[in-house]
Amino acid sequence: MLIVMRDHATSDEIDHVVERLREAGAEAHLSRGEVKSIIGVIGDRETIYGLELEGLPGVEEVVRVLKPYKLVSRDFQEADTVVRAGSAVVGGGAVAAIAGPCSVESEDQIVSTAHAIADAGGTMLRGGAYKPRTSPYAFQGLGEDGLEMLRKAGDESGLPVVTEVLDVRDTDTVAAYADVLQVGARNMQNFMMLDELGSADKPILLKRGLSATIEEVLAAAEYVLKGGNRDVILCERGIRTFESYTRNTLDLAAVAALKTLTHLPVIVDPSHATGRRELIAPMSRAALVAGADGVMVEVHPDPEHARCDGPQSILPSAFQQLMDDMTPLLELDRRHWGREPV
Repeated sequence: MLIVMRDHATSDEIDHVVERLREAGAEAHLSRGEVKSIIGVIGDRETIYGLELEGLPGVEEVVRVLKPYKLVSRDFQEADTVVRAGSAVVGGGAVAAIAGPCSVESEDQIVSTAHAIADAGGTMLRGGAYKPRTSPYAFQGLGEDGLEMLRKAGDESGLPVVTEVLDVRDTDTVAAYADVLQVGARNMQNFMMLDELGSADKPILLKRGLSATIEEVLAAAEYVLKGGNRDVILCERGIRTFESYTRNTLDLAAVAALKTLTHLPVIVDPSHATGRRELIAPMSRAALVAGADGVMVEVHPDPEHARCDGPQSILPSAFQQLMDDMTPLLELDRRHWGREPV
């Protein structure tokens, strides 16, 4: 349920509604705007419906929401959510350029790549320390040693760090090094992890599952927001279809749809979506035209010898060219790269 307050409703009126809901055992999530405030309500439906909230002072309308997600919906918050992590900003016209290798392999590798990304105008550094691999014999990442290298690279280059939390037991360890915690496609419906990240004090980058619907992505994000963490970035990274030429099928229609359904920022990962180096640049440009709030691409100084995902990684020089090509698209749309001075 959503409770729409009248324009310029007073704090006392809003607090009274919230208190009434809590007395009934419901959760109240307030979205306070300059003119209008909206209260998202979660709890037993029959109990809430029996409160006759329409008659409370300051209440304009009570909307019964049938969707499985409420807090992520534009019905709850019309204005775009803006997520900040260090010097990086995503959403509300600020566009992210997240780049880095699939996995951290050595200190020299990640530090040199980070400087190249920063020099090209990237806004965040990505890299995997814990790697979920289909084969148990594939490189699984360097673990906490990789996190230390990633943190050093981020500090030296001035870029906030994005890395994946693979297991809920590693949340605190990863959060000690990273600025943004990534939930991979395989963990999108790991509800125990989503609950845990709802109480984290770091932004969450939530990737779409391999076969997840748009509604399922939003419901997964709802878990995090329900826990109190409003800083969530959604990531379209391709879905599994019958097509075998590309690694996955990049669903840019989902990007446009999500921008209408949710206030959360939406970025695109063309590296995992296509799995082909030559398709990353055109799909990155297409993503921005479709309305994406950023791209996340794999960049490696020596893709031929990368320990994972070499065929879908581009050289730092190619990333520089990509940034040069994407910048005019942002300017046409009156948007900008999401960088703020530290």
